[in-house]
Amino acid sequence: MVLDQVKARGLVLLGCGKMGSAMLQGWLAQGLPAASVWVNDPHPSDWLAAQGVHLNAALPDAPAIVLIAVKPQMMAAALPTLAGYGGGATLFLSIAAGTTIATYEQMLGTGTPVIRAMPNTPAAVGRGMTAITGNALATSAHLELAEALLAAVGQVVRLEGEHQMDAVTAVSGSGPAYVFHLIEALAAAGEAEGLSGPLAMQLARATVTGAGELAHRAPESASQLRINVTSPGGTTAAALAVLMDADTGLTALLRRAVKAAADRGRELGK
Repeated sequence: MVLDQVKARGLVLLGCGKMGSAMLQGWLAQGLPAASVWVNDPHPSDWLAAQGVHLNAALPDAPAIVLIAVKPQMMAAALPTLAGYGGGATLFLSIAAGTTIATYEQMLGTGTPVIRAMPNTPAAVGRGMTAITGNALATSAHLELAEALLAAVGQVVRLEGEHQMDAVTAVSGSGPAYVFHLIEALAAAGEAEGLSGPLAMQLARATVTGAGELAHRAPESASQLRINVTSPGGTTAAALAVLMDADTGLTALLRRAVKAAADRGRELGK
């Protein structure tokens, strides 16, 4: 079993905020013993303290994997505490946005296997989307280990290379926030048409989550699902004429938004 080496040698989790907690919850639910997990977090939640993991304790000598889940701005201060694992048999798996593989190699040593991953917050409900890519020292066994861990909270895909990571961050990493804002905007539009705030929000929230589940389960493409609900000359068609305008519609807007997020990711990686 891929995770047997984690059970035997241990896993170190550097940072345990919302994403780290979601992943830890998934691992524990799938049978990873709490005794195999060491968590280093300066501000542990009550939930984390109750899980039975090694919390802010002396770390194991040679863990199978170190998962880096701190914010990029905290990396320079946090990562040196684990530099002793660099250049050896420990795999470093990072879910920090913007921090490049070259940065980890510089801080940990060029002989360190490193995998970058970009998950998203639906991992908290087991519906995450994570993309991974590794450096030259990340073997197929390393990638399989990373996939096994990340699959505990959703789907995992492998990228062609690190050059795709900023685009992934902008689409699926930041994407849930775009969807949440869509719910806000749709509810506000309903209010403008005379609905009460709570009712408009209930309708918008259920519509977006329901449509998402339909897109997840249905064999049809997103385009076909859109066509299925659009009667020629009807109300949906009238709305889509606005949303699909080539210059001012949703496609043009999202292209600008995703580009802005990707550009910011590139800035963080410098």
